[in-house]
Amino acid sequence: MAANTTPFNTFKSFLMVGSGSGTITYSKLVDIKEIPDLGQAPATLDATTLSDPAHVYIFDIADTGGSFEFVANYTKSDYSTVKALEGSEQDLAVWFGATVSGSTVTPNGDDGKFPFKGFVSVYKKGASVSGVQEMGIVVSPTTLPELATS
Repeated sequence: MAANTTPFNTFKSFLMVGSGSGTITYSKLVDIKEIPDLGQAPATLDATTLSDPAHVYIFDIADTGGSFEFVANYTKSDYSTVKALEGSEQDLAVWFGATVSGSTVTPNGDDGKFPFKGFVSVYKKGASVSGVQEMGIVVSPTTLPELATS
């Protein structure tokens, strides 16, 4: 099936974790509720000289903002799955797109894959009356997420 050519909603969005060396195979880490910005507007540096009639700016190096926080429903099992990844760099990706067969949704990334590397941490978020128990999945990226070409 061809990728979407029109805007689409957030259904069929996934946080993926990779395994293997060489060719990485991705699988869904846990179901997520929120995806953070995967970058930010670049800072600029003033490169103006005394010969310039107006200020001249250049882009600074890319900055992810320090960490990405994904939000997921808390279950003991999902918390333990993410906790097991702490302490070592992981191959991660955000995928958009999936096949749907009945109630089964299978990620395929047809609408975009944004792979990156990073260190993962998880914590239990606070709770309130009539609220769903949630956890935060925090990733300290070591590479920038960029749209994969294949």
